Amino acid sequence: MKKLFLAAFLLAATPALAVDDIKLPSPDTTGGMPLMDAISQRKTTREFSNKAIDSKDLSNILYAAWGVSHDGKRTIPTAQNKQDLNVYVLKDKAVWKYIASENTLKFVSDDNISQYINLQDFAKSAPLTLIFTGNELKNARMNAAAAYQNVGLYCASRGLNNVVRGYVDMDKVNEAMHFNQEKVVITQAIGWPVD
Repeated sequence: MKKLFLAAFLLAATPALAVDDIKLPSPDTTGGMPLMDAISQRKTTREFSNKAIDSKDLSNILYAAWGVSHDGKRTIPTAQNKQDLNVYVLKDKAVWKYIASENTLKFVSDDNISQYINLQDFAKSAPLTLIFTGNELKNARMNAAAAYQNVGLYCASRGLNNVVRGYVDMDKVNEAMHFNQEKVVITQAIGWPVD
């Protein structure tokens, strides 16, 4: 009985475990579909299966969007090289910030932010949503456009569906994410086709 009491006491006294950051596998930086083929096949599709996107594809998607390619440069051009862009990942109802220099996802929140992002029924089935944010909206919008186009090309080359979405409650997302200067610019839902 003493052992049972001690075990119950230890479980109750143990603080909740913090969510660890996720170290992604190295992205593939060579190969893939020829560029002109990917451009020809890039399209918007609003249907997603619930099949998860594995960590390798996630790493490749994030590298295409906002990775560090060479000499500290990004995989996209940025206005005046200010690099005013952040990319967040919404998956499994949690939000993570992509840290490109470490190829890591840093846990941000498990509040139900998806309720403000997935306002359209088709978006609710997407296993992955990228949230593009920035401080200076003019520059951040241009940067996000370059990033989501790269992601669209990667999706075309990999056979993934994607759609860029502005129909989200940006004020609620900004509030839930505790943003001050940083603001949501646009989102991109990604997932495998429905069989």
